[in-house]
Amino acid sequence: MGGSESVKVNVRLICATNRNLEQDVTAGKFREDLYYRINVFTICLPPLRERGADILLLADYFARKYAQLNKKKIERLSTPAIDMLASYHWPGNVRELENVVERAVIVTPGPVIEGHHLPPTLQIKDLSERGNRHGMFESLVAAYEKELLIDALKDAHGNQTEAARGLGTTKRVVQYKVKIYGIDYRRFGKNKQAKTEDARQ
Repeated sequence: MGGSESVKVNVRLICATNRNLEQDVTAGKFREDLYYRINVFTICLPPLRERGADILLLADYFARKYAQLNKKKIERLSTPAIDMLASYHWPGNVRELENVVERAVIVTPGPVIEGHHLPPTLQIKDLSERGNRHGMFESLVAAYEKELLIDALKDAHGNQTEAARGLGTTKRVVQYKVKIYGIDYRRFGKNKQAKTEDARQ
């Protein structure tokens, strides 16, 4: 800064914000030239409350992480604890979830994280959020089902028959679910020949 000579650097700049920068640029709250300098590759990540399946996956990951750090044996989260995590609105997103799980790992005396090990804010549901769980169970199940199906198709290199065998179901069910979730199973094939053979089955 302030020098007269050029200095070559090789960096990758990653910017994150919870604001709508396009609206801020239009309103004159964010510099337009800076916005177009940093807006090369945009990733829009929905808030955690809209990514139901991610809540459980992240909670499990953080439980294992902090169990190891605290030299504790945590086997699982109880069903009531999972329900509390899934129904909470997570204004602090992933950071808040991590803090909540870390606290639960610290306070639990046994191998299972129970509902009462979670902070009071999760045990007493926000009144403004009551009644907003409609469809949450279905979305969580669908997200998990899609994830299992994609993993099975990857293992089977896109072969739906093999994927069905790995999941313990029929090819007809796999084909139906692939259509419902809009999964392009051909992209998991080893090569074009494998994809063609699978498409003919």
